[in-house]
Amino acid sequence: MSKETINGCAESRPDWEHLEDWLRGQVQGMIQELLEQEVTEFLGRVKSARRSEPEHRTGYRNGYGKPRKVTLSSGTIKVRRPRVRDTGEQFESRLLPLFIHRSRTVADLIPQLYLHGLSEGDFDLALRGLLGEEAAVSASTVTRLKDQWNAELAQWRSRPLDDMKVVYLWVDGVYEKAGLEKDKAAVLVVLAALSDGRKVVVSAVPGHRESTNSWSEVLRDLRDRGMNCPRLVVGDGHLGIWGALRNVYPAAEQRCWNHKIMNVLDRLPKKRQGEAKVMLRDIYFAETRTRADRLREDFAQWCRGNGHDTAAEALERDWERMATYYDFPREHWGYLRTTNPVESPFAALRLRTDAAKRYKRVDRAMAVIWKMLMVAEQRFRRVKSPDLMTDVYLGTRYVDGTAVQETVEKVAA
Repeated sequence: MSKETINGCAESRPDWEHLEDWLRGQVQGMIQELLEQEVTEFLGRVKSARRSEPEHRTGYRNGYGKPRKVTLSSGTIKVRRPRVRDTGEQFESRLLPLFIHRSRTVADLIPQLYLHGLSEGDFDLALRGLLGEEAAVSASTVTRLKDQWNAELAQWRSRPLDDMKVVYLWVDGVYEKAGLEKDKAAVLVVLAALSDGRKVVVSAVPGHRESTNSWSEVLRDLRDRGMNCPRLVVGDGHLGIWGALRNVYPAAEQRCWNHKIMNVLDRLPKKRQGEAKVMLRDIYFAETRTRADRLREDFAQWCRGNGHDTAAEALERDWERMATYYDFPREHWGYLRTTNPVESPFAALRLRTDAAKRYKRVDRAMAVIWKMLMVAEQRFRRVKSPDLMTDVYLGTRYVDGTAVQETVEKVAA
């Protein structure tokens, strides 16, 4: 630390090596001064001033509390909270409430680091390096966080959904490779697109694989909490969700094209897969249902002509449910042909579960999985052309992605 003379006065100036310490000192002094100003405002007079005016409140300054560590994104500082006595009401600092030891930015950073793979044992070393040697953060902080997440998850699962206007649903059963259970129980996830274009997670529960019974329980819970019947549900062709939908929500169904293409290619020899991918891609991007039907027939003939009947049968199976997206706006087709919107958040989630081999059961990992989904939800982009979502919600009919005007014939009386 060096001293420079400005206008005849010596002033402390930091050098590069001591810059962060100097900045922390400046922040510490500023916060301490703001705390003093809060007490002045509360009592109506500056320090050492007598209470002479009628409008001055009763009460006196009564020294300071013990030094208190506060962790900010710029590091950890120590401040002393002023105390008052003989007042008619309790003094509460807006700047530094009781029992708060870290800023909201740091509080948000802790779950982010944990959810992205930092283990509990590494927290102390990592955060002291980032926030200073006296950072009030430890491995026990994560334990308390998980308890808090469990409570938040229980509240989230019971929240009413009758204020949502759900247009599309994506459903998937996700299996995590973290030793979650011997029988590989699944996490059943439901993602909704609302009439304003937002995408939100509406359900995430452990289920026994992806059975119709498990999915029926999920859907009945959504219905009982007030969620409306969606216009379209997108999912994998092998899910028990389809049997569950018929029991609870009779919505239109769209099977995932990514899963279908993989299923078809698995039935072809490797030397044929390159040519098949090109043909399947043409079907996938066909502009009309009629052209998609014609390309599907061409692909089936190609398969049978080369002795690959099972590949043709795999594509033709559930074909009507593969082409449902043509009945919805063209601008939304990119979202409706696959389950990517619900699968993408789990790519980052696996960083956490793969690092957490200690999780032996899905229900013990659910709080972490749910919190990770909530973090991912904050980054979800709205559906393109959100203005069309309201039209779909209200029942506008589409043919090959274009809205059609219904013609009503008037019969003379």
